[in-house]
Amino acid sequence: MRKFTLLAMLLGMPLLSRAQTAQNSWGALNTLHAGQRIEIIETNLKRHKGTFSTVTDESIQLREGGDVGIKKEDVMRVTLLDKSHRLRNALALGAVGAITGGGIGAAATRCSNSSGGLNFCGIGQGAVVGVATMIGLAGGAGIGAAIPSHPTIYRIQHHGSDARAAKS
Repeated sequence: MRKFTLLAMLLGMPLLSRAQTAQNSWGALNTLHAGQRIEIIETNLKRHKGTFSTVTDESIQLREGGDVGIKKEDVMRVTLLDKSHRLRNALALGAVGAITGGGIGAAATRCSNSSGGLNFCGIGQGAVVGVATMIGLAGGAGIGAAIPSHPTIYRIQHHGSDARAAKS
């Protein structure tokens, strides 16, 4: 059981490290290239989807039908729409779920020499482990597909207060 816990923790590290990346630096927008598809959400929750044009210290510009410029203080979040990792997330977490489900199924149906309780030794044990593996696979894949798939390049830092309240 200890090996299983260690394996689960190691497989979960990439998800945790992704969640901790710094996304509050305006300078991170300099990694964008002209023509990349982005989504900008303003502090008033207005959405803009288009292709990235330029970024300065004061504003960001994108092409959304026409050229649109948004001041830095009005930008709440910038998301890159070109890369989608839903399939990768579904496969990775599906595999983790299958391993977890199979392990739980195997542990729950361990054979013992005692005559009390249910005894799933033999063919019955394999079926239980198989069903538990499939349940884990489906659950993990579903969770993986539900994880947001587009990387956030910039997000304002809240410091415990609402960004709209900070503007006034």
